[in-house]
Amino acid sequence: MTPTQVFSIAGLITTLMWILMIFLPKWKVTKYLINFKIIPLILSFIYAIYIFLSIKINGMPDFGSLTSVMKLFTKENAVLAGWIHYLAFDLIIGMWMLNASKKLNIHQLIIAPCLFLTFMFGPIGFLLFFIIKITKQNKIQCS
Repeated sequence: MTPTQVFSIAGLITTLMWILMIFLPKWKVTKYLINFKIIPLILSFIYAIYIFLSIKINGMPDFGSLTSVMKLFTKENAVLAGWIHYLAFDLIIGMWMLNASKKLNIHQLIIAPCLFLTFMFGPIGFLLFFIIKITKQNKIQCS
């Protein structure tokens, strides 16, 4: 399988998981995939393969400077590994947010934009969720 094909498959399974989390969070299949972290585990396995290939071909990555990191992202296997890293970790954060929102009884219509923003812009969605979470916790404590 080519890196381009792996990129497409990783993007597809990640997108499908986000769709389930945003639109069908209470469906038993969605809950199962979240509870057992199936998609992040698949992505982690793919990541391990491509990071190993990148190290094998290019040597140990140098994260010591912006210039060094920029050079890493000129190598196909390293870029693919980096992208999968983003996909996996954003998805894990989205799953955590969904679970936390259930515990705090935050309505799905409020969580959906946070999930979408986390899918598209990672930290921005997390920031919005955290603001909502803190606000909700403060309301609970004040009542």
